[in-house]
Amino acid sequence: MPRLKARLHGGDIYSAARELNRDPAEIFDFSASINPLGPSSHVWKAITASRHLLSHYPDPHCWDLRQALATFWHTDPEQIVVGNGSTELIDVLPRALGMHRLLVVQPTFSEYAAAMKRAGGQTTSLYADRSNQYALPIDRLCRVMETGRHDGRSIDGILVGHPNSPTGQACSADHVARLATVARRYGRWLVIDEAFADYCPERSVLPPASSWPQVVVLRSMTKFYALPGLRVGYAVATPAVIRRLRRQLPPWSISTMGQVAAIAALRDVAHAQRSLRFMARERERLKKLLAALPGCSVLPTHANYFFMELPRGRHTHDVTEQLRNEGLLVRDCSSIPGCNARSIRLAVRSRQENDRLIQALSNLLHDGV
Repeated sequence: MPRLKARLHGGDIYSAARELNRDPAEIFDFSASINPLGPSSHVWKAITASRHLLSHYPDPHCWDLRQALATFWHTDPEQIVVGNGSTELIDVLPRALGMHRLLVVQPTFSEYAAAMKRAGGQTTSLYADRSNQYALPIDRLCRVMETGRHDGRSIDGILVGHPNSPTGQACSADHVARLATVARRYGRWLVIDEAFADYCPERSVLPPASSWPQVVVLRSMTKFYALPGLRVGYAVATPAVIRRLRRQLPPWSISTMGQVAAIAALRDVAHAQRSLRFMARERERLKKLLAALPGCSVLPTHANYFFMELPRGRHTHDVTEQLRNEGLLVRDCSSIPGCNARSIRLAVRSRQENDRLIQALSNLLHDGV
């Protein structure tokens, strides 16, 4: 099989299925971190009940969904804007906020830098310390906020993943509030990507973020609510900032079924609680199994995935391609700034699927690639 180009994102089961001549249902995707329990049963019922709306355009204002989100977060609907996944909102942020240079904490999601480049801006990087398990460097970030400069360059703001991808690290809500206070004092933007924060709600900065004038918090319905195919994300900020974001969005970017499904998912509290209980148990079990693999180093995580380094002498590309040939997709992180050639990210999936991955990894690491 020919050597493949590096992939920027996980979740592409379709390319793997074509390459391996398999049905997509036969691909086990550990490269995308989606709730292994799947969507709420309420979602399927809501979509079926709303099928008559397919002959109409979607609500361009996402009125009902914004009302549901506002109720969920005890905030004002005017402090919420909905996008075609949080990635669409990441894309419009530089233009909406007039950001020309953004500081990101590496290693992190590649779309932050890609969005700045598309908008004609630039990113500068501050690297989290590997020896400190890639913890968010709050003190260093506050100093950058105060001076407005990093590596001799001025910045308009900072974007942090919380929890961060691919490392799974998150700080306390108090530490993020400290960053927000500094951002307000010095008039700089702070964007907090909480796409995975449903798995550590005690660390989330919502809902207070809606009262911080320089802060935008991004959320996703993709990960915890298991709706990646419907593309729904949202941002929470002050009404003035929300209006700026909304002006940059195209009309009808969120489908009718996406809006209906998101509302149903939000309202199923029992499914959310089951999801949290399952993840707490299975994440701990999988961590022990990964840590027992010879020579592997596994970071603690606040999300539904693990950041892991393979044994010395192993290269991520070789291991991920061997797993891919077995229909197991994992995230190759070797090309992400701040990572090394042994870095991978693994989603927590069902117990049976996790056991299958552990067996495959164990065979590769014991037998050689």
